[in-house]
Amino acid sequence: MRKWILMIIVIGMLGWAVYDFIDSNRKSADQVKSEVDVQLTEETKLGEENEEADEPVIGLEVGNKAPDFQLQTLSGDTVKLSDFRGNRVMINFWATWCPPCRAEMPDMERFHQDKDVVILAVNLTDTEPSLEDIEKFSDEYKLTFPILLDENLDVATLYMIQPIPTTYMVDSNGIIGFRAFGAMNYDLMVQEFEKME
Repeated sequence: MRKWILMIIVIGMLGWAVYDFIDSNRKSADQVKSEVDVQLTEETKLGEENEEADEPVIGLEVGNKAPDFQLQTLSGDTVKLSDFRGNRVMINFWATWCPPCRAEMPDMERFHQDKDVVILAVNLTDTEPSLEDIEKFSDEYKLTFPILLDENLDVATLYMIQPIPTTYMVDSNGIIGFRAFGAMNYDLMVQEFEKME
């Protein structure tokens, strides 16, 4: 009898934990969506004021103009996405504790070395144990592209990042040409890069 009661209590607690987890994710997703909608609406209004009817919509879908952002790099420089207009850019959201992120880093470095591409590796710094872990990671993988520090997850929120790694390929006009959820290999990086202007 005691085993049954204990089992019912454990199952009830587990059920509550799952419900609470799902409910909190739904609430945070709704909050993130409303924040992005507000920003996109503000940016769209600014675009309308400029009366540029040919200007693409700012958004997160393929064919949309990538939302602009500004972050500090691991080396202390400030980087803004729009500063790279005229170049093809790969934006990769990642963390040191993420196994798929670790798996794709050697391919990203090779891709960076082989192709004329700007890589902006946006680290979800708020999820990291320490800044030193990011520095060690960069040294371990001998990364030569900039590591951007998203300390408050503002850019991750703007881009509605759920799984990591998540990658956006942005063409020289600032238009999203490809989006990937999960790790990419070198061949896929090259294939999508060559499709962009």
